[in-house]
Amino acid sequence: MNKTSGSYKEYLLNKLKDPKERAGYLNAALEDGDPGILLACLNDCAKAMGGKTWLAHEAHLSRQALTAIVSKDGNPKYRNLTRVLEPMGLRFKVEATVVNRKKQLAHA
Repeated sequence: MNKTSGSYKEYLLNKLKDPKERAGYLNAALEDGDPGILLACLNDCAKAMGGKTWLAHEAHLSRQALTAIVSKDGNPKYRNLTRVLEPMGLRFKVEATVVNRKKQLAHA
């Protein structure tokens, strides 16, 4: 990044306007395993999409509720997270971590 392109935060927020970039950013946060990182990244995505007021409106939440959800100490419920992701053009996806692993039964 050159000197005239602005700060890293500005660069990041600009990149996060793209749904594929948002998805990659949040997936990387999920891989980290720290819920606080995921919530901070959701906060960045909210800023990139037009701010918490816009996102709260689109997610049918109060701004106060949204702020509580994406705060670093937040503990959002699945339903609220899906409501926040939807206006950003995102959704949760489950993916296998181990391929071709034989199913082991407890009673076998």
